[in-house]
Amino acid sequence: MSPLLEVSSLAVSFHQYERGLRRRTVVALAGMDLTADRGELVALVGASGAGKSLLAHAVLGMVPPNAEESGVVRFDGVALDPAARRARAGSGTALLPQAVTFLDPVTPVGRQVRRSAELARRPDPGLSASVALADRGLGPEVARRHPHELSGGMVRRVLTAMAMMASPALVLADEPTPGLPPEAVRAVLAELRRIADEDRAVVLITHDLTAALEVADRVVICRDGRTVDEARPADFRDDGAALSHPYTRALWRALPANGFHLPEDP
Repeated sequence: MSPLLEVSSLAVSFHQYERGLRRRTVVALAGMDLTADRGELVALVGASGAGKSLLAHAVLGMVPPNAEESGVVRFDGVALDPAARRARAGSGTALLPQAVTFLDPVTPVGRQVRRSAELARRPDPGLSASVALADRGLGPEVARRHPHELSGGMVRRVLTAMAMMASPALVLADEPTPGLPPEAVRAVLAELRRIADEDRAVVLITHDLTAALEVADRVVICRDGRTVDEARPADFRDDGAALSHPYTRALWRALPANGFHLPEDP
């Protein structure tokens, strides 16, 4: 049986022009592979610039117009082109973004959540918005506030309420924890784990390996636009001897808790 999401050899490059005439091609993704099934939370981990967020946008069919794509993206075993993936965005597939800029700064958050309910064709958008916020511990007073009046953790909960309004089967969470205090990080991760346990597939895109290990079923490591390894969370222990790939071992050993150990010879 095919996984819900299957990304195979995905490559994305951009054509750019220098001084108006000289064309050059920048390869952003050179070969990404990823699967995620219902009931599973898969962590996609890599350093900044590794291509994690671009992979998410490619899965949504939302790469820029000057991009050229190759490889295959399948949902439930069916290969979909970018246009078909774009048609699923917001319904079958949802993006949980990291930035408060995804919210309208001049509109109360309750009205924005209600608009998400309307787009999801909920029969009673106002009630659906209130319930979605309440389910995440946000009362009626929060609905009347503007985004800048909320804490980082509250913004993440609002964004989650909006992303889940259409009951998507696949959720892409793009760096949902940077800048949050530890208790807010734990709350965000617990929410993602709960979403996966509701028979959905969740891809957690992050550079925070330690946080990902708390909730992930599998960890996929990427580097320079390529998938280089896949490991079980249980393999990340002690000095990393259970990790088979040298880059994954290097990432693990370089964490502060492991002494900032760096490879002697890159």
